[in-house]
Amino acid sequence: MLIKKQVDDFIEELASDSPAPGGGSVAALSGAMGAGLVSMVARLTIGKKGYEDVQDLIEQTLAASEKIRAELTLLVDKDTQAFNQVMAAFKMPKKTQAEKSLRSDAIQSAFQNATLTPLRAAELCLGVLELALSIAGKANQNAASDLGVAAQMAYAGAEGAVMNVKINLPSIKNLQFSEEKKTKALAFVKSAKSVQGQVLQALNKLIG
Repeated sequence: MLIKKQVDDFIEELASDSPAPGGGSVAALSGAMGAGLVSMVARLTIGKKGYEDVQDLIEQTLAASEKIRAELTLLVDKDTQAFNQVMAAFKMPKKTQAEKSLRSDAIQSAFQNATLTPLRAAELCLGVLELALSIAGKANQNAASDLGVAAQMAYAGAEGAVMNVKINLPSIKNLQFSEEKKTKALAFVKSAKSVQGQVLQALNKLIG
């Protein structure tokens, strides 16, 4: 599993001439790290003097960020697996008409799955940003920069995930599927950009 590798080993594999892991896995990882930072900021706020009035909010945020972090972590490997499924489908035999039909169906199914995985990652990255916004200016002010980095990582993850959605769409013959997923992806990244701006605006008042 990619997620079980040491950081330097993961980066080494990423830098190799293998097409996977690639941008989709990195986008999910970026979002997961953003979620991790939100969790860290929450933990640095829970039980701290001066933040008694926001304890319920912070605890709820921590529970939500940990849930998102866990799913995004799984998507790091799932995205690479989805790409490998596409490659495996293209390698299926195509000598007979029946084989060609099976291969075509497998390719379409694999491309759809390769679209759904980053689409979910984009949605989760938006969730990380929304959590960051909910505690911006309310959580431990000494960790304001960490929350800012969380927002930046989550936004990068959203943008990267949407790129991976869009690059797969032209290969999908089901136009209704493609249009629906494209609309969702663009909505996610538009919202992510808006929320990111709000988070940074709130934090810049603290950071300067």
